[in-house]
Amino acid sequence: MSPKGRPEGEYRSAEHEGSPVNPHESWREEQRSAFLCRACAEAEAGTVRAELFRRLAGQATAQAAIWRAQFTARGHPPPPPYAPDARAQLVARLVRWLGPRRMKPVLSAMKVRGMAVYSTSFALDSGHAAPTASGAVEFRHRNLGGGNLRAAVFGVNVGLVSNASLILGVAGATGDARFVLMSGVAGLAAGAFAMAAGEYVSVRSQRELFEHRIALERDELKQYPEAEAQELALVYAAKGLPRKEATKLAKQRVADPGHALDTLAREELGLDPAELGSPVGAAASSFLAFAAGAALPLVPLLFTSGARALQAGVAVTGVALFAIGATLSLFTGRSAWYSGARMLALGALAGGVTYGLGRLFGVALG
Repeated sequence: MSPKGRPEGEYRSAEHEGSPVNPHESWREEQRSAFLCRACAEAEAGTVRAELFRRLAGQATAQAAIWRAQFTARGHPPPPPYAPDARAQLVARLVRWLGPRRMKPVLSAMKVRGMAVYSTSFALDSGHAAPTASGAVEFRHRNLGGGNLRAAVFGVNVGLVSNASLILGVAGATGDARFVLMSGVAGLAAGAFAMAAGEYVSVRSQRELFEHRIALERDELKQYPEAEAQELALVYAAKGLPRKEATKLAKQRVADPGHALDTLAREELGLDPAELGSPVGAAASSFLAFAAGAALPLVPLLFTSGARALQAGVAVTGVALFAIGATLSLFTGRSAWYSGARMLALGALAGGVTYGLGRLFGVALG
């Protein structure tokens, strides 16, 4: 079982379940990892991270040699010298240009170890607590509750501004109240389904990436646990733990089947299982949040019509925008009045522009 109480098999997608290890593919993965680690070392020249990435490149090269030996032991001819493909070369250029920190998601996807050193809780120069050999590593997860609330507020805000702007634009072009109402309903449905589909694809893709990476880590853990422990020790040492304690802690973590994969995912690849949600749940949440916001400017249109309905819709939208802005101040630390007024001004700008465009292509509601 994982530290979260999930079976380790959950970390592996169906396409990898029971599939045989491909030494040639693993050799190529390790060679690419070594190539990109060297690019990270070049980008971090003059910092303590440069030495970490140089050592990780050496470990990846050594592990590639293990896979190469297995490949040839099966009677296959040895692979040709490794030449980075176009994707690896592009990522290496971006790493040298932007730095490894900004490229962390891409590097994690391409199996570059050591990305956890860029996490806020274990930044090398931050002075935060390092792992201790006496027990588990201290993990500071992001506040999932706050993250969910922030996402919900964002979804409501997008639905509110987009549908209110759509209604104002249509109202500026036609005086038919039924057509305005139908447009608002269509905007609610289309926007909510688009948000849900986008969130589903985003979360599902993230999960597939993690499952693929953890499947490769599982194979490597079976093939060379000592090498994996050495890599983990390098990461711990880079975070400030004395070398002997780092080696001892790494061996303890890798030897524990209930924690090894979770630890390697966090510490080597910078992947956090706690940040992965359900694609269906994320899609449903996005759908409901957008729909809730988009429904607000529609409410007056259900009970009245004409200019009065438009005025009431604008009033409801304005109050809701101010409330959303004030709520967002909980995450920014700014004044609730300032945040509310800023959100109201931005919404008024969007609505005013779309209403003006509607006037250009039709007659005003009235």
